[in-house]
Amino acid sequence: MKYIFQFCRILAFCCLGELLAKLLPLPIPASVYGLILLVIALKTGVVKLEQVKETGLFLTGIFPLLFIPAAVGTMELVEELGKMWLPCLLAIIPVTALVMAVSGIVTQKVARKNTAKISAKEAGCRD
Repeated sequence: MKYIFQFCRILAFCCLGELLAKLLPLPIPASVYGLILLVIALKTGVVKLEQVKETGLFLTGIFPLLFIPAAVGTMELVEELGKMWLPCLLAIIPVTALVMAVSGIVTQKVARKNTAKISAKEAGCRD
């Protein structure tokens, strides 16, 4: 029963995201609105982590299964994709490299910042 209530809480934020997507004239998907609303609710304490944690972990655990229908749908388009494999490849490779590079740079900067904070705290504790 606990999982049903947790799922309903998450579903409520999905529905609020759908409502915002209909009301606001921005090109933002409803799922993004729902995620932002849920993060705000978690950060402000409106929703406690314990109220959605188990169901959230379950949903992220089965997340790869949700891509199977999309992959099967892509298999139906093999002929069309075969005709444009080179442009697809030319688009995918640089974008993938760019995402990897930006992610790596951001991760290094965040790690350095966290290391500096930890070092500053340790120096303050020794005095």
